[in-house]
Amino acid sequence: MSRLHPQSERHAVEKLGWLRAAVLGANDGTLSTGSLIVGVASSNAAHSSILIAGLSALVAGALSMAAGEYVSVSSQADSEHADIAREKQELATDWDGEVTELAGIYQKKGLDEDLSRKVAVSLMKHDALGAHARDELGLSEATAARPVQAAFASATAFSSGAMLPVMAAVLAPATWVSWSVSLTSVVTLAILGAVGAAAGGARPLRPALRVTFWGVIAMIVTSGVGHLFGV
Repeated sequence: MSRLHPQSERHAVEKLGWLRAAVLGANDGTLSTGSLIVGVASSNAAHSSILIAGLSALVAGALSMAAGEYVSVSSQADSEHADIAREKQELATDWDGEVTELAGIYQKKGLDEDLSRKVAVSLMKHDALGAHARDELGLSEATAARPVQAAFASATAFSSGAMLPVMAAVLAPATWVSWSVSLTSVVTLAILGAVGAAAGGARPLRPALRVTFWGVIAMIVTSGVGHLFGV
């Protein structure tokens, strides 16, 4: 007789946190850096000036993304620590009340009153703070805020997206920089849209077309600005 093993199910929703951040950062890097290079190139600037602008956009954008993500996630971490500290105090001063509170949560999820209290007592004997953090506050080790990791991931994603238009500007002849960077950026955006949608379990065509459309609009606008104020 074969032994049955629980199946390990993986759902698209499990990927949404890191997927959203990675795709957003790479899209931002490609679109903002590519658009800036196109705008500068359309102003008839020297090739060296175009490259300096592109590299500056890459570095400044990556640092900005990292700083913004660090501040945002640090605020989240501060809130989580405050909630945990408050929960510790409540457990120390009102154990029975916390049992009742946790049992009430399980009743709302479908357990009867007697069973919900038994589950609450059992879990709290094992790890009272962990049970309340998970089921009352919605916190867990997997979802805990990590500012440094978040900042590094955001900067890496932005840099990865920005690198392609910068490389296109480096490799293309001076007279073709604008077209080369535009094409590279739009294709990259389409691929990012399709990959992000596929990894999230959605059909890739519509997201790819959506991000491509806005990429084209951004390139047209920045090119117009470059021509308008060009020398």
